[in-house]
Amino acid sequence: MTWLIGAHADGEQPLAEIAERDADLIQFFLSDPQGWKKPPPRDDAAELVASGARLYIHAPYLMNLASPNNRIRIPSRKNLAQTVEAAEEIGAAGVIVHGGHVGDDEDISVGYERWRKALDTFESNVPVLIENTAGGGNAVVRNLENYAPLWEEIGDYNVGTVLDTCHAWAGGSPLETAAQTVIAGAGKVDLVHCNDSRDPFDSRRDRHANLGAGEIPGELLVACVAAAQAPIVVETPGGPTEHKTDIAWLRERLS
Repeated sequence: MTWLIGAHADGEQPLAEIAERDADLIQFFLSDPQGWKKPPPRDDAAELVASGARLYIHAPYLMNLASPNNRIRIPSRKNLAQTVEAAEEIGAAGVIVHGGHVGDDEDISVGYERWRKALDTFESNVPVLIENTAGGGNAVVRNLENYAPLWEEIGDYNVGTVLDTCHAWAGGSPLETAAQTVIAGAGKVDLVHCNDSRDPFDSRRDRHANLGAGEIPGELLVACVAAAQAPIVVETPGGPTEHKTDIAWLRERLS
């Protein structure tokens, strides 16, 4: 398999950011990750489309499509639609969104229904890629086995999956079977966030580390990524130099 590997960057100059990391792709935000504002038009949209570069967009962290609170859930739907539209304008390969959380006293299945209602509000050629999260007993996809019932609800929409290795490790999902569990539930892994963890297994703490420098055994991390058979983004600390090192670390072990 030809492995496509890149990193998360600031997105100011995506093509240059790919080159300086010796990467195959790049992931970035189109708007403030802690805000609700609509992504502004990009002056380089035509250039990005013409380049054919593989671009992934991460949606703002504030989004919670499964929230019981209308003041969070409804703006989340609106902002997701806006983000997907903006991603389409630059030819992005996908928009990554965290699975979100239901209320403390609610059944997780309520979140599946809320996801379906959110996806009913817009259409796009850019898939929405739903990422597992590290903590919270009421998280929609902290437990990777929840992808199966979620996909029963939304599998007919333009959706895909993101497997984050640090989130799975911190969330208590064995990395030996993590990719296989997602594939069994949703059909495939569309993107891997390959991150080491600063904390022990099942810590419920989302703190990324550079590859080989954290608590996840290197061979276990590589085996999980290899089983996923998907493009890879490292969301590790540092800038171009550190990302280039992490990408090289992974390429060497996947070859």
